Amino acid sequence: MTETHAPAAEWIRDPAILRTLRSEAGPRIGLDTEFIRERTYWPVLALVQISTPNRILLVDPRVSGIPEALREWLDDASILKVMHSAGEDLIALRQACGALPAPLFDTQTAAALAGMGAGLGYQALVREITGVELAKGETRTDWLQRPLTPAQREYAADDVRHLFALHDALGARLRELGREGWLEQDCALAVELAREHRADPWPHLGVRAAQILDRPAQTRLMRLLRWRDQRAVERDLPRNWVIAPELAIDLARIDPVDRDAVSALLARTPKAPQSLADAITQALSSAVVDEAGMPLVIDDRNRDRRQLQALQAAVAKHSGELGLPEGVLASRRILQAWQDTGAWPETVSAWRRGVLDALVATPGPAAKTANA
Repeated sequence: MTETHAPAAEWIRDPAILRTLRSEAGPRIGLDTEFIRERTYWPVLALVQISTPNRILLVDPRVSGIPEALREWLDDASILKVMHSAGEDLIALRQACGALPAPLFDTQTAAALAGMGAGLGYQALVREITGVELAKGETRTDWLQRPLTPAQREYAADDVRHLFALHDALGARLRELGREGWLEQDCALAVELAREHRADPWPHLGVRAAQILDRPAQTRLMRLLRWRDQRAVERDLPRNWVIAPELAIDLARIDPVDRDAVSALLARTPKAPQSLADAITQALSSAVVDEAGMPLVIDDRNRDRRQLQALQAAVAKHSGELGLPEGVLASRRILQAWQDTGAWPETVSAWRRGVLDALVATPGPAAKTANA
């Protein structure tokens, strides 16, 4: 069992104190956030937890001046930020503070590259490395309430209390395996992808049911979902509050696009946005400049299964040789994306691209081009 330092948590609501404490931080901090994302498009930052060698800070980002003080911590490139499964935390910090935590060491990613398991939760990883069993009582709570209860504070502090121990153990394992560079690439890519909001050019690809639609209907669906996503961003609403995927599919089937037909469908659909009939009609019928190059959602029955199976087998074999858990090198969805477009998604880091390019170039079914 690894011993972990357990200082008491300090509640921070004064920007001046937060700035002063940065000089004591040392070369690394543990970092986590709590946020709410039930009624908004963007996560609402409710709490920021920071661990230093001698302190655990519970920082209230709802206080004026605190986000600006936090930005100084995030922007300080001399401080390594140790986080666990940082994905949505990055977006929450970007939106609230206008900065991202770099350089980053993501312990979930590190555990996967060290061969310990894909997508390991923080509690499981802490148990595996330190032997400490963390409480689970506050996993669903209102972090915007004030004051926080003692139980909430303890739970929040635990989320950063053990990050240094995880960093020490996982960093050592990655050094032994020669994979520190892999982690650096993966973490740097995660930060870069979070740096600015990128509208998904092909949101229909995330709607599996779209495979039943022909190309004209998928094109209408893509137009509608682009409009939906833009409206969700502008109004800071969850996407599905604008238009649910099931309704979007039904609207995309209307051919030719007709305002009366759109209005009639909205009228008989519970909770449908009837007041948006004109905007929806326009979105469905208005061509976008790049739609000629739009990829299709492919029915799995029409996919080259032998090629996909060969790709999966090659990836599984190589992952086994590297001691990587299933899905870490490439998930099925990533392989399907390559199969459909001949290119790796932007979420695939450089070291993975090099390995995967070599695998798909191997003679056999996996080497067939995406258009074969």
